[in-house]
Amino acid sequence: MSTTVSTPVESAEEVTRPAQVPFWEALKLWFKLGFIGFGGPAAQISLMHRELVEQRRWISERRFLHALNYCMLLPGPEGQQLATYMGWLMHRTKGGIAAGVLFVLPSLFFLIALSWLYIAYGHVPLIAGLFYGIKPAITAVVVHAVHRIGSRALKNNLMWAIAAASFVAIFAMNVPFPVIVATAALIGYLGGRYIPNKFTVGGGHGESKKSYGPALIDDDTPTPEHAQFRWFSLTKILIVGGVLWCVPMAALTLRFGWDHTLTQMGWFFTKAALLTFGGAYAVLPYIYQGAIGHYNWLTPTQMIDGLALGEANPGPLIMVVAFVGFVGAYVQAVFGPDLQFLAGATAAVLVTWFTFLPSFIFILAGGPLVESTHGNLKFTAPLSGITAAVVGVILNLAVFFAYHVLWPQGFVGAFDWIAALMAIAAAIALVRYKRNVIHVIAASAVIGLILKTVFAF
Repeated sequence: MSTTVSTPVESAEEVTRPAQVPFWEALKLWFKLGFIGFGGPAAQISLMHRELVEQRRWISERRFLHALNYCMLLPGPEGQQLATYMGWLMHRTKGGIAAGVLFVLPSLFFLIALSWLYIAYGHVPLIAGLFYGIKPAITAVVVHAVHRIGSRALKNNLMWAIAAASFVAIFAMNVPFPVIVATAALIGYLGGRYIPNKFTVGGGHGESKKSYGPALIDDDTPTPEHAQFRWFSLTKILIVGGVLWCVPMAALTLRFGWDHTLTQMGWFFTKAALLTFGGAYAVLPYIYQGAIGHYNWLTPTQMIDGLALGEANPGPLIMVVAFVGFVGAYVQAVFGPDLQFLAGATAAVLVTWFTFLPSFIFILAGGPLVESTHGNLKFTAPLSGITAAVVGVILNLAVFFAYHVLWPQGFVGAFDWIAALMAIAAAIALVRYKRNVIHVIAASAVIGLILKTVFAF
C-alpha cells in the first residue's frame, strides 16, 4: 500500500492542521475583536496575532507579518487594515469588507452615544472615574504589545538599530513619520541586496511553528485564486472605490453646497485619511489644526476630551474623528436646533465613511500584489525595514501614554503614584499571568471608578 506511505512529520501536520473556517465563524471573531480591541493599533495587532496565529492557527506567523508589513506602510489605521486583509485572504472581498466594517462598527456606535452624553450633559464623576482607571491599563497594554511585536520583528542587531534610530528620530528630533518610513524602506532595499540574511521576513518562524503548529494558511500554502493579481480586478476595485467616494461627496455638494459643514468634513477627513502614516497620533496635529484652528468645529478642551473617549473605546484610535464630526455638527446645529442629535450622528457616520474608505481600497487593490511577493526578498526586505522602524514609533506612542498618565500636569506637577501602581499591576496581569486584555481593562475601570466616587481620590 504505497498510497499510505508518508513521513511522520507530514502525517502529524495533516492531522493537526485546522479545518476550513466557515464565513460565519470568521464573522464572530471580527465582531468580537471590534468590541475588545482596546489600546490602539499595537494592542489590536497583538490581539489579532494571538487569535489568528497562536490560538486558532488560521494563518502562519510569516504570512501574518508580511501582511502587517504592508499595512504599516499604508496611511490609515493599520489594525483595521490588517483585519480587512485577513478577512479578504480567507473569504475574498466579502470577508475583507465584513472584517473591516465589524472592526470599526462597535466603536462608531459607542462614540456616537458617548459624544452625545458628553456634549449634552457635560462631565460626570462616573465617566471621570472610569477614564482614570482605563488610562493606566491602556498604557500597560501598549507597552506589552510593543514587546510582543518587537520580539517577533526585531530578529537581529540591525533590526534593533533601525527600531532604536526611529524612536530617537520621532521622540527627540520630531522627524516626520513619512521620512522615517522612506529611510527605513531604503535601508531595507539596500540591505536586501547586500546583506539579505539580515532582512529575511519572519526569521524566527521555525521556532514559532513549533509553538503554534501548522496553520490553515501556512508559509507553503498556495496563493488562493482570488488573491492572485489581475489587472481587470485592480481596475474594477479602483473604479468602484472612486464611485463610492464621488457619489456621497457629489450628493453633499449638490444638497448643501461646497462650503457647508458636512461637505467640508467629507473633504477634510478624506485628506486626513491619506496622511495618517503612523496611526492616529501621527495625524492628530493635522486634525487639531483644521478642526479647531480653521473650521472651529470644536474647542481645544473638547478635542482633548474626545481623545480620551477615543482611548477608552475599542477600535482604531483614529475613530476620534467620529467625535469631532459629532460635536462639530451638533454644536452648529446643521439640521436645525430640534435635530442636533441627528446632525451629530450623521456627521459621525459621514466622517467615518470618508476616513476608512481609502483603507478598504488600499487592501483590496494592493492585497494581490502583496501576496505575490511574500517569498520575494526584493519586495519583503524594504517592508522588513519599515516594520522595524514602526516598532520604534509605537514605542514612542507608549512613552506618550505613560507621560500623560503618570504626570497628568506635566513634569512640573506631581507624579501620580496610584496610576503608576495600576499600570504596573495591569502589566503584571498581562505579562506574568497572561490575562485577557478586556478583563484587565474592565478591572482597572472599576478600580478607577471606586477611587474617584467612593474615596474621592
